[in-house]
Amino acid sequence: MFDTLKRVLSDLVAREPDSAFAADDPRVAVAALMSHVVAVDGTVSATERARLLEELAERYGLAPDVAHEIAEAGRMRELESAALQSFTAGLERTLDIAERRAIVTSLWKLAFADGEVHEFEDNVVWRIADLLGVPTHERTALRKAVQAEVEEAIDAARPAGEGAP
Repeated sequence: MFDTLKRVLSDLVAREPDSAFAADDPRVAVAALMSHVVAVDGTVSATERARLLEELAERYGLAPDVAHEIAEAGRMRELESAALQSFTAGLERTLDIAERRAIVTSLWKLAFADGEVHEFEDNVVWRIADLLGVPTHERTALRKAVQAEVEEAIDAARPAGEGAP
C-alpha cells in the first residue's frame, strides 16, 4: 500500500506542468466550466462532447485540434479543482458583461445538447452565471432563448406533417 502511495505521489511530482496554456488562460477556464457542466450529471455523451468542442472553436476561432487541446486542458484543470470560483473569478474580473453572458449562453447550449437538461446541469449553470455576475433575469432570458433555439431545431428536423409528441 505504501509503495502504491509513494508511486502516486512520485507521479504527481514528476508530472510536467501543462506548458501549452498559461494557468490564467481564460479559454482554459471557460473549457473547465464547460467540462463541469457536461459531466455534472454523471455522463458525458458524444453529443455533449462534440458540442463543447464546437462552442470552444466558434468562441475563440480555433482549429479543431486546438479546440480539443484546450478542452482537454480545461477538463484536467476542472478535475484538479474543487471550486468553480477558481475559474469564474478571473473571468468575472477581466471580461465585460457581454462576454460573460456569451459564456452562460454556451453553457446553456451544453446543458441542452443531449436533449434534456438534468437538474444538476440546470443548477450548476445558474451557479456559474451567478459567480460570473450575470443577473438572474438575464440568466432566465438566456436559458429561454437557448431552449427556444433547441426546440426550433427539433421542429425543423421533424418530417413534414409529423406533429409534436
